[in-house]
Amino acid sequence: MTREINIEVFFDFICPWCMIGKRQLQVAIEKLRYSHPDVIVKLQWRGVQLLPHIPVDGIPFNAFYLQRLGSMTAVRMRQAQVREAAKAVSIDLDFDRIPRMPNTAKAHSFYANANKICDAAQSDRLLEGLYSAYFHHSENISDTEVLRKIATYCGFSEELIEELLKKPHMPFFNGDTGGKGVPYFVFDRSFAMVGARPADELYQAMLDVLVERREIA
Repeated sequence: MTREINIEVFFDFICPWCMIGKRQLQVAIEKLRYSHPDVIVKLQWRGVQLLPHIPVDGIPFNAFYLQRLGSMTAVRMRQAQVREAAKAVSIDLDFDRIPRMPNTAKAHSFYANANKICDAAQSDRLLEGLYSAYFHHSENISDTEVLRKIATYCGFSEELIEELLKKPHMPFFNGDTGGKGVPYFVFDRSFAMVGARPADELYQAMLDVLVERREIA
């Protein structure tokens, strides 16, 4: 008998911890697939705009973090911490290549609209494409042409892309998840974890869901 675990993931495109958390979750899901092949994990990606006040054309990346953390020493220390965590899941980050911090409203709306009509594989490709465009290629994901290029690369037809771009903005969260931040994982609406947790912890959380349901001892 096939069983399902539903996981809601709250995220923002400009948060490197969210990209790291996504990769850790993928590792955890693969581990569950191996140990419990009858369990299907259904993911729901919930966009959170952490910085809704950012202008449409964005703000300088370095200036934002300097103001946020207080000194370039603090900025470099934080970036080194993130890069180390990213390397653990085979992500190479070079923050010096990112010129601007974008407003993510348009990217969230585009992704939410696409998620209503695409399958899980397409959704994952688009999410990875948006992360990669910003963190690896220093592109402005608030720009319509950048969104069009990403979607084309992910295999969306021109007609579908135009349809998605014309759709009304989809609602998403402004601010954060009740002060808890992102990434934020909710397992079967029963319990939650915050932060880019190691894959083993996310895997254990899925096992705990099955225990809670009395589906495993």
